Amino acid sequence: MSSKLHVYNTITRKKEEFVPANPPFVGMYVCGPTVYGDAHLGHARSAITFDIVFRYLKHLGFKVRYVRNITDVGHLENDADHGEDKIAKKARLEQLEPMEVVQYYKDRYHKDMDALNNNRPSIEPQASGHIIEQIAMTENLLANGFAYVSNGSVYFDVEKYSASHHYGKLSGRKIEDLQSNSRDLEGQGEKRSQLDFALWKKASPEHIMRWPSPWSDGFPGWHIECSVMSSKYLGNSFDIHGGGLDLLFPHHECEIAQSVGANGVEPVRYWLHNNMITLNGQKMAKSLGNTIMLHEFFSGNNTLLEQAYDPLTIRFFILQAHYRSTLDFSNEALIAAQKGYSKLKTAIAVAKELSLNWNSDSLEVANKIAAWSDELADAMNDDMNTALTIATLFEMSSYINGLKNGQEKLIPSKSEFEQITQLFVAYFEEVLGLGSEANGNQSAEILNDVMDVLLELRSSAKQNKDYSTADAIRDKLKAIGVTIMDGKDGADWQVD
Repeated sequence: MSSKLHVYNTITRKKEEFVPANPPFVGMYVCGPTVYGDAHLGHARSAITFDIVFRYLKHLGFKVRYVRNITDVGHLENDADHGEDKIAKKARLEQLEPMEVVQYYKDRYHKDMDALNNNRPSIEPQASGHIIEQIAMTENLLANGFAYVSNGSVYFDVEKYSASHHYGKLSGRKIEDLQSNSRDLEGQGEKRSQLDFALWKKASPEHIMRWPSPWSDGFPGWHIECSVMSSKYLGNSFDIHGGGLDLLFPHHECEIAQSVGANGVEPVRYWLHNNMITLNGQKMAKSLGNTIMLHEFFSGNNTLLEQAYDPLTIRFFILQAHYRSTLDFSNEALIAAQKGYSKLKTAIAVAKELSLNWNSDSLEVANKIAAWSDELADAMNDDMNTALTIATLFEMSSYINGLKNGQEKLIPSKSEFEQITQLFVAYFEEVLGLGSEANGNQSAEILNDVMDVLLELRSSAKQNKDYSTADAIRDKLKAIGVTIMDGKDGADWQVD
């Protein structure tokens, strides 16, 4: 068994043993949402990915300060340095105050994330609440020679920075190629180079969100908020920075440059990025009309969906793939995930209530428990491979169901079975976050009660020689993945 956690570090492009700077404390910063619209499946994947990191680090005994920002100012249309602020645009269209838009969609985001059983972060700062700090970092960059003022705006000087530092090391881009590609775009704008990015923007007269600064009434650029808030709450150098792969360039690349330019040290030890979700092999995008919001998955109210899906089914679906791999959505894949999740959820409910004629302790059972424990730890220690973790849980569920239906010959002692149950619960509920009092256990109990009712109705039908009804109940359950097993002591059931 590997006893050390290894993570794939984007900046070194290899798996590395995770060693925090100040154990047992771990500082983790994750780029959160821009709250101008409802959360979709891509938001869910990123949030679930780093909830797993948060959960597993705590499972290993680390004390984690998890910071996830809320972008509520400075993120302009098309991620540009000019144009309209995304939240201000939404406010203008809906005739609301910008912070009304922020509060509304922040509340909806939290509701969706809570439904997915994600932990709330330790700290959730908002960009608009850190304007003073963003101005201070901009002043620091100007003093260090890595920024310049132009017409009331302030820009980061990428070419000046690149003379002494490696801009592009996170994304693998070369400054020479970036310069060559940008020359055709050079115009008479206020930036010295198209590579430069805004630290502070002078607000146009119609711009709603604006604050006073030494250079103009304006607003901060998008990239600087994360450098400011991560350093404020985690220090100038911290352990983990996470986010979606779409943020790698330019957002995270710019974060590194700003932080190094202002503070003189590398800001992050381990960069982690989750991959994208596609729909039938095509990237999800509003322009393609194939974006499905989370509340639509939960209600089924979208023409691309064949049915509604429980939030924890969505979580299970996402965890079936490694976070660094592309995940393709289809109704078929979600229905399969629904059956798989139901099988594990049922197994854990069975394990918590199972009563047998237990055997004495045996070396064979002890070895089986040790093997499962090693497999689960190895999977999670290998860059948090939730797909392999789930595969081992399926093995354990088959053993548990085999004990219940009498097909398993290797009977454990009561204390050994308690170890098996505790191991299952630790990974299924605590590490993977697939069970909770509100969602997991209660749903499993309801399923057991419903099945008791159906088996009773089927038994009554057979006693009344109404075999067509009895067979119909059996066949309809089989069609949704539940097998009825008739025995001399009555009928039992299991999720296929």
